[in-house]
Amino acid sequence: MEEKLLNDSILSQVRDVFQQLTAPVEVLFFGQETDCEYCQQTQQLVEEVVEVSDKLSLKSYDLQRDAELARQYHVDKAPTLILAGKNGSQPIDYGVRFAGIPAGHEFSSLIHGLVLVSNNDSGLNAQTRELLGKLKKPVHMQVFVTPNCPYCPQAVVLAHQMALESPLVQAEMVEASEFPELADRFNVSGVPQTTINAGAGTVVGAYPEEGLLAEILRATS
Repeated sequence: MEEKLLNDSILSQVRDVFQQLTAPVEVLFFGQETDCEYCQQTQQLVEEVVEVSDKLSLKSYDLQRDAELARQYHVDKAPTLILAGKNGSQPIDYGVRFAGIPAGHEFSSLIHGLVLVSNNDSGLNAQTRELLGKLKKPVHMQVFVTPNCPYCPQAVVLAHQMALESPLVQAEMVEASEFPELADRFNVSGVPQTTINAGAGTVVGAYPEEGLLAEILRATS
């Protein structure tokens, strides 16, 4: 029998948090059979999480075999998780992504993301919502993290809140040690680092809402 990743104490805490879920959430998992150290573990982790609530479901895909679907969702890494709303049987993509296993401190980002998508409310302040509503260009944020970084979830959750608020924003947690070439490309030396539109903007550290928004606006101006 496969050993569980989550013990009863953690599952109990997760169950308590999931009392806040209001609408269904579908997790789309993209893995691959080779060259993916954490694919199996990531899939198992999500399977254990979605079992906690009947409002959560999981669909699993392969990056190679389901290449067309991966392209549609702009997925180019494995493992990748997409947290999607549901409209009947159709997933609603809010741009909330995890690339790499959401382990360590990032497990809280996964749980928070599921609640965020389920309730479909970014929780951002009125001015942030207004300015995000005026975006004209797409925004792709990659938040580089490591599992042992206590400040990283704050940056990941904020990016996901902005993705939920604006259809032009996609926000992806990137586990830096799983994707070292990508981390090197954007000169990630400390985490969290939020890279905006492939380096057009960069924020290092867990910035407040206003600071990240200012950098997004600067990077897209």
